[in-house]
Parts: sequence; structure tokens; C-alpha cells
Amino acid sequence: MSAPALQVLSLGAGVQSTCLLLMATEGHLPGLDVAVFADTGWEPRAVYEHLDRIDREIAAPAGIPILRVSSGNIRSDALDPAKRFASMPLHILNPAGTEGMSRRQCTGQYKLRPIKEKVRELLGYPHPRRIPAGIFVEQWIGISVDEFHRAKDADVAYMKNRFPLIEQNFSRADCLRLLRSRGLASTPRSACLGCPYHGNAQWRALRDDSPDEWEDVVAFDAAIRSGNARATAEGNPLLGQAYLHRSRRPLGQAPIDRVTAHEWSRRQGDLFDAITDTELENGDVEGCSPWSCRSGTPVRDDLDLAS
Repeated sequence: MSAPALQVLSLGAGVQSTCLLLMATEGHLPGLDVAVFADTGWEPRAVYEHLDRIDREIAAPAGIPILRVSSGNIRSDALDPAKRFASMPLHILNPAGTEGMSRRQCTGQYKLRPIKEKVRELLGYPHPRRIPAGIFVEQWIGISVDEFHRAKDADVAYMKNRFPLIEQNFSRADCLRLLRSRGLASTPRSACLGCPYHGNAQWRALRDDSPDEWEDVVAFDAAIRSGNARATAEGNPLLGQAYLHRSRRPLGQAPIDRVTAHEWSRRQGDLFDAITDTELENGDVEGCSPWSCRSGTPVRDDLDLAS
């Protein structure tokens, strides 16, 4: 195989990807050329503050640019009837009382698509130009050994995924220890403020520690109850009511003070136990990565950027 044109870090600004950036700047993982952060426009304030800090204190001194890319603001797009909204995986209560979830398209639209567009630009072949065979970037993805089953190949030929944390046998706990030793213990989890995959612990933290952001997500949760903004504007009937919390109750009334089984296990035992599929289904997992969304299902964007 030919050598990659660039080595690119997919930077979510959470624990694992921040650890990768740190290891690259310290020479433990040489060769990183650039980091790309896909901004949904609705990240927690703590994520933006952390991103600014690691850019200023870690990446810039090492000569590694952090490029911020975006496909729009997921919150405003969801409530704008003029927008073609890529749906979030909302919890649906159907008229008959049955439960479901809407399709998850947000990761593809707001994370994968802008990253792929930027990679094409970096390679010198913006869409729709065809990228010649053999030209590709090596993309570093922050998946640790406790989530190795989420490590997947890229779905396009011009991106070859690499998982340096797995190569180094790093767990999330190892990442946290390294970050703490470098004064980065406050590294946040990266996910949209209103991600329906939040567990109760993250909803409580938002309510108790950031009341203005909590008010924002409560207002959004109430607004989505009236249905998809574009569909409603076009006169389509409401087929079910949408909620951010898995209880399918208004967020301000949802039982977020209930401590889940996974949260108890984290409190009482090893705080960094591997996450199980059952815990995932119960909504105990917090955080979002462009290439390993915690839903556990593969993600593709809906723009043909394959060639």
C-alpha cells in the first residue's frame, strides 16, 4: 500500500481524541498533520472551552492546526421549516401507545459529511472531483481497547482508519490518567446538548451545573413535540410525539434523578468498566464520536463523497 498523503485526527474534543492529540504532540505518536473538529453548532459550552484550550496550549505550539468544520446548526435546523433536517434519534410515543425511535441521520449530516468534505479539500479533490486510486489520508480515531468492537473501516477509499489507542493498548481509564497528569482532568464528554443518547447522569449534570443550557434543551424538547418542523409546515399529520428522554416524558418532568444500574456500578466499582450493549440500550452511555456513535449502528452520510 502507498503512503498516506496526510495523517488526520478526527477530533471530537472528548477524552479519547484529546488523549490522541496529546500523545501526538509529545512524540508518542509521530506524524500527525492536522486535526478536524466537526461542530454541530450545539455542543456544550465546556466542549468549546476545552477545544479552545487544547488548540491554544497543545496543538498550536506543536504546529498541528485544528480545523473546525460544520454543516450547520443542528438545533436551529431541527426547528426551521425551511430546512431539510437530518433527523436525530428521538424517542417517539406513537398514538397507539407503542414506543419507537426516529432515524438517526444527524451523525452522518453534521459529523461525517463536513469531515469528508474537508479531507477532500486537503487532498486537493473537492467534491465532485474524483480522487485517483491510491491517494488517501490516514485517519486517527479515538477508540480505546474497552470499545474495540466499535473500530470499523472507513466507508470511502480516500480515508484509511487507524486506531492508535488500541495499538497502544490504551483504555479510557489510561486516557484519563494521562490527561490528569497533564492538567486536563476536566476534559468533557463530547456530544450535542440535546443528544437523546444522554444518560440520566448527563441530564442531571446539565440541569445542576449549567442552568442556561438546561433551559435551552428543555425548550427544544417542548418544541419537537409538535412534530418535524418542515413536515408540519407542509401539512403532514403528526404520527407520534417526540422526546429527548427515553422515558418519553417532557424533559423537565423526566425521572433524571433515578440512578441507573450502570451509574451505580461506576460509583461502586471500577469507574471505567467496559460498556455493555444492554447499558447502551438503556441510555446509560454518554458521548458522541463521528465514527463510533454510541448507538452501536453503522453511520453513513447521505452525500455521495465516495469517489
